[in-house]
Amino acid sequence: MIKHIFSDMDGTLLNDKGVVSEGNIETIRNCGIPFTLVSARAPMEMFDTIDKLNLTSAQIAFNGGLIYKRKNGSIDKISEHFLDTNNVQLITSNIRQQLPTVSMSIYTANNWYTDKIDDGIKLETSLTQLEAKVINYQQLLHATSDEIFKIMFIATDESQMNQLTNDLAKLQLSGISIQRSGNNYLEITSDQAKKSHGISYIQKLNSLNKSEMAAFGDGHNDIPMLKMVDTAIIMDNAMSEVKKFATHMTKSNVEDGVAYGIKNFLEV
Repeated sequence: MIKHIFSDMDGTLLNDKGVVSEGNIETIRNCGIPFTLVSARAPMEMFDTIDKLNLTSAQIAFNGGLIYKRKNGSIDKISEHFLDTNNVQLITSNIRQQLPTVSMSIYTANNWYTDKIDDGIKLETSLTQLEAKVINYQQLLHATSDEIFKIMFIATDESQMNQLTNDLAKLQLSGISIQRSGNNYLEITSDQAKKSHGISYIQKLNSLNKSEMAAFGDGHNDIPMLKMVDTAIIMDNAMSEVKKFATHMTKSNVEDGVAYGIKNFLEV
């Protein structure tokens, strides 16, 4: 009997417009199983989905960098792992010098910052319905005392992505995790920010066995999460490398694949 469900958001629970469908909403609300979003997204980018699904259990943001509960329109932090300020400064200044055109976002628990509005930022705005605060990256660390949980780059093509990863590797920084999400996104978080760590925390918090947990995912950064559960349900649109970890295959994210998986593979 499954007692807790974990799910990635983009490419899994959300459709290609970045929205949770009515079919998924109805099934998740009615299944009676605590449901945790496990996402690279910031909390503010998760609120709309949390509210539509009426979720009250702990949620996981920044790939495990922040575990929290939504409470009275804000967040109640349970566990957090943020980036070292010196690393943020080194990464942002170096990449801006080497790749002045790459789209760059910086996230705290409550705010999304960028140094310029470009196509990548416009795309994120269309998906999240949020607007970034524009500030010079050199001034950001002086303008806020809030912890920085994630730096995100959006590359325009494979060539820019390769240069980005090479430039970051040359910095040889410790304490960071660099993960590619899809073809164009590169996300940097604390090396303690892993989806598996978030799930382990919730597992201990609720005294859950591995056999009592199920997870839905589609991307490389979901693999640590999928290994944490006995029932790993993979989306039809998932990358081929991720499908190797499937206990079950479900429909795609544009076909209410999470709802289909709950109805067909979980005892509800």
